[in-house]
Amino acid sequence: MVTPLLSLTGVGKEFPNGTVALRDARLTVLPGSVHGLVGANGAGKSTMIKVIAGAHAPTSGVVRWKGEEVVWRTPGAANKAGVATIMQHVPLAPTLTVLENVFLGTPGPWRLPKARRAEFARLLERVGYAIDPDAEVAGLAIGERQMVAILQALATGAELVVMDEPTASLAEGERQVVFDVVRRLSAQGTAFLYVSHFLDEVLSLTDRVTVLRDGTVVEEGDTAGYDEDRLVQVIVGRDLLEAERRGAEPVPADAPVLLSVRGLGSPSGVREVSFEARAGEVIGLAGLLGSGRSEILHAVYGADPRATGEVLVEGRPVRRTPRAAVAAGMALVPEDRGAQGLVNTFPIWKNISLPDLPSLSSGRSLPREPDEHERAARAIADLGIVCAGPDALPTELSGGNAQKVVFGKWLYGGARVFMLDEPTAGVDVGAKADILELVRRFAADGGAVLVVSSEFEEILAVATRVLVVREGRVVAERAAHETSEEELLMLANGFGEGGANHAA
Repeated sequence: MVTPLLSLTGVGKEFPNGTVALRDARLTVLPGSVHGLVGANGAGKSTMIKVIAGAHAPTSGVVRWKGEEVVWRTPGAANKAGVATIMQHVPLAPTLTVLENVFLGTPGPWRLPKARRAEFARLLERVGYAIDPDAEVAGLAIGERQMVAILQALATGAELVVMDEPTASLAEGERQVVFDVVRRLSAQGTAFLYVSHFLDEVLSLTDRVTVLRDGTVVEEGDTAGYDEDRLVQVIVGRDLLEAERRGAEPVPADAPVLLSVRGLGSPSGVREVSFEARAGEVIGLAGLLGSGRSEILHAVYGADPRATGEVLVEGRPVRRTPRAAVAAGMALVPEDRGAQGLVNTFPIWKNISLPDLPSLSSGRSLPREPDEHERAARAIADLGIVCAGPDALPTELSGGNAQKVVFGKWLYGGARVFMLDEPTAGVDVGAKADILELVRRFAADGGAVLVVSSEFEEILAVATRVLVVREGRVVAERAAHETSEEELLMLANGFGEGGANHAA
């Protein structure tokens, strides 16, 4: 019988505030295997990862490494034993080169000798990937940064690589590169604990899967014994909401225009983009990574000061600053919610109040704290935010619950136009259904929504209309109920209506 590389038995974790994140949890990872870990937001996945990585000490239970009981009190101790963890937002040093980042955590002189380059070449051969060792990390695409993180893990001699939502922000082609590398390294004997909300990835890539719900392992077994519907049912404890598969109906032609964009351009690559969004409408911006989708949102919102063109909300021109956009009733939910959407040192109640402080204040006085707490409590209840209370910090929340806080601060701040950049990146199927339902609810209440997503299926599930973006231009428009993922992918790749800008 093969000795497990890593095993958790009866592991529990209770935090000082009384939150119980893990209850009698178990996990067994075999050498050279790819083991999937799935569960809804708040199920305990992040806590289990941190226990394995040495960032959290369990309050009960036993962790064994190669059959021996261990107590890792620091991430450095786990890393030294052979465990490397790659978090969702890859923590690389942007001003250093690829080579310097790869060997940053390993012993040796800071000025890397020629031997490092030879070792770097050997690592590239192991993963079957090519990247310039002298390229500055700040200039790399997200997919390339993910590969640097994998190389960094291998450089430490990792026998187990924990990957937390490794493809959440990647385009399809970049995902395939990650899959190929994981399979290649697994065949060489490196084990992976693969945490992902993309269930198709888990089903195709992993050997075994563990399902967490409410801090408890509810099932663990061979991946071959599951299909997507079965896995979803185990994760959420119910059948997937039919609403998640429901596209929206077109809005009436006489619905009031809330947002008008005319001749939008910017040095970041946006070129002569024009469209309108009506009350009740959800417009999906579909395109490949680097097509200019996010840049369009930023330019509309005034976050790109170099942008040209005209933006009007309810017929009134909006000055090109985020402050003016917020005052006009616009809201942006950014892709990187941790760095751009939330103040991580503020509790939930302060984050939710931030966009609407004037309405919570009297004259020049400070905001009324009881009103801020009341609004936060309402948001927590209405949006189903799983947390210890309004005083919890965003860093204590799962990805889906943190995203709901970002939504809450705008939903209760009077926004009429929502702009969402990858709103479900890094969240599980249950939270995704909740977030898509929030988008529908906002539109049904008379708002207008622009949504960017790398998942065309998600766009079709929620949008009334789709604008296809390529090379900074809107090259095609489709009614969501009249198109398909296949057609959108063809158009995004340049097969179809070509590069001429389309005014929607």
